[in-house]
Amino acid sequence: MRYFMTTIISKLQFGFSLDLGGMGRTLLFEGEPDHLVPAASEALIESNLFRVAGRMLGHTFLHDGPHVTGLSPAVIHVLFNGDPEMATVVTEECPDLHIRSIIELLEHEDLTPEQKDTVSDLSMSWDLPAVTKTNRRWLHNKLLLHAVVGRTMRQIKQLRKGLKDVMVWPLLTSRPDVVPLLFPKMAEMQFTPQMLLEKITWPVEDSDDEDFDTTCRITGFLRMFIETASSGTLAQLLTFWVGWEMLPPELRVEISGGTLPTSSTCFETLKLPAHFKLYMDFEKALVAAIKSTGFGLV
Repeated sequence: MRYFMTTIISKLQFGFSLDLGGMGRTLLFEGEPDHLVPAASEALIESNLFRVAGRMLGHTFLHDGPHVTGLSPAVIHVLFNGDPEMATVVTEECPDLHIRSIIELLEHEDLTPEQKDTVSDLSMSWDLPAVTKTNRRWLHNKLLLHAVVGRTMRQIKQLRKGLKDVMVWPLLTSRPDVVPLLFPKMAEMQFTPQMLLEKITWPVEDSDDEDFDTTCRITGFLRMFIETASSGTLAQLLTFWVGWEMLPPELRVEISGGTLPTSSTCFETLKLPAHFKLYMDFEKALVAAIKSTGFGLV
């Protein structure tokens, strides 16, 4: 179940292997971190994939699983029945760089005739008036709102239907404080060494045991690895350890035989071979293990 939930959220976050646009991969959400918006693809909308995405999000939420991170606050506001006209939209939330560059022209005090024509062509294609000296700021806001919210309303409605299908909608609408748990910011999901170290239950050996030195050496190697790893590497380690990028109440470490590290994800136990003498060899083996499958066994 953990592997399945991790897989589907990874697809939502980083794209499906569907070549709908000739790019070899299909993104459901696009844009900058913490400003992601639903992709404005007719193929995705017509295939009802955003409703499926809503179901995926609901199921992983019910299982306390991983999340899609970095969704636009404006999109989240509208998703949960907020007034689109009251949504706070910033330029970074417009994923189409060409459209963004046209909207940004309105931030200048004076426009050349060519720039006015470019802006007016875009605004009239969206049933808005041509740019004038008096409506420049108003038109900037309207164009930006349409680029981010107006073009994604159908996708947002599908996401809403998907959440309703899984029956989490009553909770999310009656408890707004739960919504950030479903759609956290990307920065909130960054792992630090201290976050992992606080959860680890280290193996305890009798100091008179002849294997005590081995246990201390191997656990010391693991601590060094965690303390020097990047957030991305820690996320990979956690997925290998427990099955997904979610910290459990406890992480267990066991010294065992074998050649490479393995894990028992159901019991949240990382199994480390005892034969390593040098940290360099331990690090190489652990990196190879967590990058081989990312889920427990090599």
